[in-house]
Amino acid sequence: METLLKPLGQLLLNSIPALFSLLIVWAAYRLIVYTRLQQVLAERRARTEGAIEEAKKEIASAEERTAEYERRVREARAQIYLALEAHARRTMEERNKALAQARKQAEGMVRGARADIEKDVLAAKATLQQQAESLANIIIDSVLKPAAAAGGR
Repeated sequence: METLLKPLGQLLLNSIPALFSLLIVWAAYRLIVYTRLQQVLAERRARTEGAIEEAKKEIASAEERTAEYERRVREARAQIYLALEAHARRTMEERNKALAQARKQAEGMVRGARADIEKDVLAAKATLQQQAESLANIIIDSVLKPAAAAGGR
């Protein structure tokens, strides 16, 4: 067993410089490469997250502007509808006034026509009355004169 331990001890003793070299390389890697790599990765992560945050802010800002634009469009449409409604109301009022005026004018014309017709009817009645009396006198004269002439013979 001693024969086995002696070469093993010798092997361990010879591996100490390699072990120290490995520790030095590992420490150098940690100091030179690893820390710098971690800094670069942290910086990249910060920039990426910063860009993502900036993009989120821009999206939120765009959504706000879009909402504001849509609100203004709705308000403008509402104003247009109100203006159209007011215009339609004014047009309807003007039409109603014109109809009322035309109705009054037509009623006046009808009253005037009725009055003229009534005058014409009264004049026609008077004329018919005169003609009836005149015809009655003519008929009486034509009936009575032959009878008077026949009675006087």
